[in-house]
Amino acid sequence: MPEKKPIKPESAATNDQQKKPEAGQAAKPSNIREFPRRAQSTQPAPPAGKLKQPKPPFPPQHQPKPGLEKDLDPKPRYQGSHYRPANKLQDKVALITGGDSGIGRAVAVLYAREGADVAILYLPQEQADAEETCRAVEQSGRRCLLIPGDVTDPEFCNDAVESVVQQFGKLDILVNNAAFQQHQESIAEVSNEQWEHTFRTNIFGYFYMAKAALAHMKPGAAIVNTGSITGLQGSSQLLDYASTKGAIHAFTKSLAQNLVERGIRVNCVAPGPVWTPLNVADKDAKEAGKHGQKVPMERPAQPEEIAPSFVFFASEADSSYITGEVLTLLGGETTAA
Repeated sequence: MPEKKPIKPESAATNDQQKKPEAGQAAKPSNIREFPRRAQSTQPAPPAGKLKQPKPPFPPQHQPKPGLEKDLDPKPRYQGSHYRPANKLQDKVALITGGDSGIGRAVAVLYAREGADVAILYLPQEQADAEETCRAVEQSGRRCLLIPGDVTDPEFCNDAVESVVQQFGKLDILVNNAAFQQHQESIAEVSNEQWEHTFRTNIFGYFYMAKAALAHMKPGAAIVNTGSITGLQGSSQLLDYASTKGAIHAFTKSLAQNLVERGIRVNCVAPGPVWTPLNVADKDAKEAGKHGQKVPMERPAQPEEIAPSFVFFASEADSSYITGEVLTLLGGETTAA
């Protein structure tokens, strides 16, 4: 179990002004600012089938874990330049784990464009990526709270939720997205330490965050979990990761049944390959450059292509009759959908 450290919520814009809370008190950052709403793009949407996304082979590349989005080539696309918001999450408050990069960053940006204030959780090593996400949220006219820490620690999860509620006054949406992944050729190569760390990050963390968040959630709130195709069809070299993703799918369905009478919906987005730091930090350089080639579309998804599904599940206007669903986004694969 990692050493317990106090949470230090930050805003990327004025980090040097942050004051430490008194002992025993939840953090009360005073540097969350109001921003004028950004004018939405008038760029026309491309004709059907004409929206081009990068296709591998990409340059061979590898990063040490946890990996940083700022160092990927090509840069993942998260802005959603052709996405048209409709105030579906106006004045909601969302908390996103793993919100610094990849899918989490794209979700944070679209939530902000839909009118939500956003708090993101991330590892301290990912500070540079988190600050970029914060800037993108603020440029969309909403507030962003940065909370570094580790979701494998239940006390951190509790304190993070309390900090969000103290800062924004409520919590409407929880996105469980943080993940750890490490390929191994055989079960003999999966150490006991790796097995435990993967489970503590990928499913224990989801449980800790949901339990803490539900103490503050009211009818109409939503939890959206990030699953994976590997949780549906397995993966020979991701025994621990695939097992946790299968657990996330079952957790989603079970928690949805548990909360239906409270009016709180729980759903899951299960993507195939996506271009994020997670995979570049897991694979060797040559394999990372070919990530996503094997699906029918012959490329990985860009985060901006996954994020609208998280808006869909968070929005009562779109999905008020949907709970316990696992939505697959697989680039043309149909056997596990």
